[in-house]
Amino acid sequence: MACPYFMPVSRLENGTWPHPARLPLGSGWCGHCTAPGHEGQVPSQDVLEAFCNLGYASGCAWSPPERLWDAVRFAVIAPHMGLRPEPRNAAAAPARVLVLRYVCERNNRPVEHGDLEFDLSQGTWRMQHDDARIQKMAECYLESYLKRKA
Repeated sequence: MACPYFMPVSRLENGTWPHPARLPLGSGWCGHCTAPGHEGQVPSQDVLEAFCNLGYASGCAWSPPERLWDAVRFAVIAPHMGLRPEPRNAAAAPARVLVLRYVCERNNRPVEHGDLEFDLSQGTWRMQHDDARIQKMAECYLESYLKRKA
């Protein structure tokens, strides 16, 4: 789960995680903070590794005490075919739309969840999140996911 105040910008290639592909966004990311009073500040690498990329904002000194979420998680739940092919061709047809499920948590419990959709054939989002931070995290997660699947 990534910190909900983290705005990832670029892949962090020199992190010290033993298994970066298992991170909440599919790899380590550099970025900046969006927490009130720290907007635009770039955390040190140890903070990026311990809090920003791993979530649970309650442990970070920059996190406001009153917040909607502590962490955000993502998963690809299903590719949708869009227009359904003939049943005999279903197995051979590539997925057109990936559905990403997001869950925003507070105190280890879901407070918001939903689906975002990315059209692979068009390279565009069909359904986006209204919060720019969550949307950017979804884009990073999708980038990591597609890189692993390539």
